[in-house]
Amino acid sequence: MTNPDPIEVALLVAGYLDGLGIAHTVGGSIASSFAGEPRSTVDIDVVVDLHDRHVDKLVQVLSAEFYVDADAVRRAIRTRASANLIHQATQLKVDLFIAGGTPLDVQQIARRQSVDLGNGRRLHVHPPEDILLQKLRWHRQGGGVSDRQWRDILAIVRVQGPRLDRDYLRANAPVLGVADSLARALGETEPGP
Repeated sequence: MTNPDPIEVALLVAGYLDGLGIAHTVGGSIASSFAGEPRSTVDIDVVVDLHDRHVDKLVQVLSAEFYVDADAVRRAIRTRASANLIHQATQLKVDLFIAGGTPLDVQQIARRQSVDLGNGRRLHVHPPEDILLQKLRWHRQGGGVSDRQWRDILAIVRVQGPRLDRDYLRANAPVLGVADSLARALGETEPGP
């Protein structure tokens, strides 16, 4: 496939997760594209409330279309880390982030928003505030040098404008250690005099 569509692959994974009753929310560039400015992505990030009891059935339903390593998924659950899926037809990578890896994962799932993609297709994504906090965290973890992450951050703040729940952001940014980065992003996007 020459032009793989990350949204279609995200919908495919979400459909399997929904079918198994596994709560999840899509983050990363897909969520930031809905909240800010659209851009291409090379992978799909999904926060999942995944437990050992889900692994065998999940691997069974995914394995027809994805490369999935059951041991890697179990290890990710134990360590509250991530495991990768590879969509065989497109070679797109899906990162399953196990809820509990960061202090806000459970909130992200609880606060997820359903985006209508037309034709009865819906995708659960991080709300703007949560993807903004996540992008600030990734920017910090990358040493604060990623122009792409910073552009995504500023785009979310600009596009969402007054709709952003600034109280939620200010309460949760310190939990991830990004309060100073949040203040910078808000300051860079405030209208001038």
